[in-house]
Amino acid sequence: MKSDLIVYAARLPKAELHLHIEGSLEPALMFALAQRNKIDIPFKTVDEVRAAYAFSNLQDFLDIYYQGMSVLQTEEDFFDLTMAYLNRARADNVRHVEIFFDPQGHTDRGVAFDTAIGGILTALSMAKKQFGMTSKLIMCFLRHLPEAAAFSTLKQAETWLDQIDGVGLDSSEVGHPPSKFQKVYEAARERGLKLVAHAGEEGPPDYVYEALDLLKIDRLDHGNRSLEDDALVKRLADEGMTLTVCPLSNLKLCVVDDMRDHPLKKMLDLGLRATVNSDDPSYFGGYMQDNFEAVINALDLTRDDIKTLAKNSFTGSFLSDGEIRAQLAAIDLVR
Repeated sequence: MKSDLIVYAARLPKAELHLHIEGSLEPALMFALAQRNKIDIPFKTVDEVRAAYAFSNLQDFLDIYYQGMSVLQTEEDFFDLTMAYLNRARADNVRHVEIFFDPQGHTDRGVAFDTAIGGILTALSMAKKQFGMTSKLIMCFLRHLPEAAAFSTLKQAETWLDQIDGVGLDSSEVGHPPSKFQKVYEAARERGLKLVAHAGEEGPPDYVYEALDLLKIDRLDHGNRSLEDDALVKRLADEGMTLTVCPLSNLKLCVVDDMRDHPLKKMLDLGLRATVNSDDPSYFGGYMQDNFEAVINALDLTRDDIKTLAKNSFTGSFLSDGEIRAQLAAIDLVR
């Protein structure tokens, strides 16, 4: 029964590999931070904020997403934001997180790079000490901005590179192909950073090829439209490339019109290393367990499929081999 599978999914240790920390800003926290920092926001109630989340495409989402960021002003704000997410993830039995943050979304409005990253890292460190949750931090470049702006961000990050694990590429995909950022990715690789990129969410399979061949990514974020190209699917499977799939995000942004049409099951059947993630959970209506419940209810997933998704989340992580083995063993113990 599906209810048994939902309970099983809840009990499994999981890693979250595709989470924008700014996208975990819940309406109530947005209001609290706006009051604390005396920031005017165009909403009078929490319910008005929730109503504004009724967008139907990526750009409409990004407009409200960047508007919400305005309440994040101090290191304490970024700590509170991150800690709220980590506690919520812990409730879903998430043992490891690899979170994205968008420094350009903050520095471009006058908030110092150090302010944002300082608050985030303090929360990640506290989560490790208090409940053993491990983490990696991935700094994203906003693809609607020029590559020169990404280079400027990479330079601002230099004193923090020992605490930054990778770089990513997010924001408006169509019209901003991965090739636009080839040089800054080469620079990041030279600095020993892991490389990920959003590709194949709204953009075509060609964007996935560019991410693989030009950016030389270690992991693919989204990747849904890869299924339109059989040769690309085979390559992704053969190379063991991890796809960080975000079901509720795909539904909310109309990447799929109905969860019953979501390609996650097909990805698994094709041998792709797919994972389940929440992307921007406060905006898309669900955290990790909510995403698992959505696909379990809509798709013909088996118990082995769910176990594979949990294992893929660790196998596709940037943890050490020993840490991965320990988490896979813990999954095998769940009945």
